[in-house]
Parts: sequence; C-alpha cells; structure tokens
Amino acid sequence: MDRTEAFEAERPRLLGIATRVLGDHAEAEDVAQQAWLRLDRAVTRDGTEIDNLAAWLTTVTTRLCLDRLRSRTPVPVEDPHLEDAALDPSSEPVADPADDVALADTVGIALQAVIDRLSPRERVAFVLHDSFGFDFATIGAVLDTSPVAARKLASRARAKVAQPAPEDALADWEVVDAFMAAARGGDLERLLQLLAPDAVVGADEAAVLAGTPASIEGRDEVAAFFNGSAQAAMAVFVGDRPASAWFHRGAAAVVFDFEVVDGRVRAITFRAEPSVLARVVRRDGPSVR
Repeated sequence: MDRTEAFEAERPRLLGIATRVLGDHAEAEDVAQQAWLRLDRAVTRDGTEIDNLAAWLTTVTTRLCLDRLRSRTPVPVEDPHLEDAALDPSSEPVADPADDVALADTVGIALQAVIDRLSPRERVAFVLHDSFGFDFATIGAVLDTSPVAARKLASRARAKVAQPAPEDALADWEVVDAFMAAARGGDLERLLQLLAPDAVVGADEAAVLAGTPASIEGRDEVAAFFNGSAQAAMAVFVGDRPASAWFHRGAAAVVFDFEVVDGRVRAITFRAEPSVLARVVRRDGPSVR
C-alpha cells in the first residue's frame, strides 16, 4: 500500500475525530487535508520514517484541531491548578456505568452546545477518550502531558457535559433544526437521540388527505419514518412555534408542527388546514426570514 492509499484508509477516522472535536464538518475536511500535506512533506521533503502511521496521523490531526480551537474567541480559560490536581489519582471520581448510559444520552442531544464551553485540552481529551476510545497514555502524548493529567482533563470535561449549565440547553428551534438535518442526512442514531421514548406522529384530516400518515407511535418507528426523508422541507414558524414545512409553488402545503419537551421531540403533527398554513412564515434559525 503506497502513502496515498494508506492515508485514504485513515481519512474517515481522522475526519470523524476532527468533526467531533471542532463541531464543523467543513473545517474538519480542511484539517484532514492539512494532515495529508504534513504527511507528504514529512516523508517526501524531510525523509521522516513513520513506524505507526495511524498514531502519527492521529497526533497531527488532533494538534491541528487544537491550534484551531485556540485561535477561536472567546477561548475558555484553562485551570492553572489542573496539572497539580492531576498528579493526585485519588482526585479522579469513580465512574458509575449507569451514569455512562445517562451521559451518552445527554451528549447525543446537546453535545456541541456544551463541548464548545470546554477548554481546548478538555475538549480533545473528552472526545478522544469518550467518543473514540483512546487510552490516556496516547491522549497524554498528543497533548504533551502525562496520562494522569489526560485522565483528569477528560474527567473534568465529562462532569461539565453530564451537568451542563442552564445556558447550554438547546432552544426548541435548535432541536427542530437538528432533527430535520438528521432526517435529511439519514442519521438514524441522531434521530433516535433527539426523540423522546414515547414520541408520536399525528396528522390533521387535511394532511392525511395530502398523503401523510395518520399516526406513528414510538421512538424507533418515528425515527425510521423520518430517516432520509423531508429533503425539501424548510424551516418555519407556526405562530411563535419553530417548525418545518413542505412548500408547493412558494406556499406552505404541509407543516411539521413540533412539540419539544426538555430538549427532545415528543410529538410531530402534520398540519395542512388552511387556518394553520395561513400562520406559517419562513425562518432562519430563531429569526423570521
């Protein structure tokens, strides 16, 4: 396998790491391309011999991400006492497996809102360990710190994610837009994370006549129905509620009316009654378009 083939085999993994750390797929693509350029220069120009390509690329990619995080403003302030505290293994809280399950749910719903508040090093340690399963020795090497300090960074980040600040909660419009993006992208896992366990879909009579299902019950069934669908739906308000809608010839034809509770979609009602459609206005995020 030549150098290009070897890199392309690693690219999906590197892109996944960069996307999760940076929270931006386009920026992650740039980082992956930079990692390739670093590899090509190191081998071709500098004559570097790389014994473990996967580890080398992981380190380069992660450090490129760190550089980008540190260039952003505002930058969360690192705790100056972190390294000292990290030297004491007894300061590391004991994880409860039940907490891991609850944490996974929390991360799925509002990860990016919370992770943006982490310091760059906390962010990298958390993502590499909790999302990709890297050991703390590897993470420590990437961050130029000890495995114990890397463990502490991940622990601090995990605590912040598990108990996010009130301002980190997703607004209803963010939940609606995240759900519709997951539907269009065919991201079944994300749909399941955004749906309440007892989620249902309903419809008014006009919507049923237009071809929507009358009823769907249960998170799995609702997610399966929306997975890969709603490609042409647009963001709207119905009155003051964030929603989405299909348009026909410039006019709303069917509205997806969302009920969001505690950051999850509990119900979606298809509506096509003229009185409802008359209240529909296009929106861009939280603002009328």
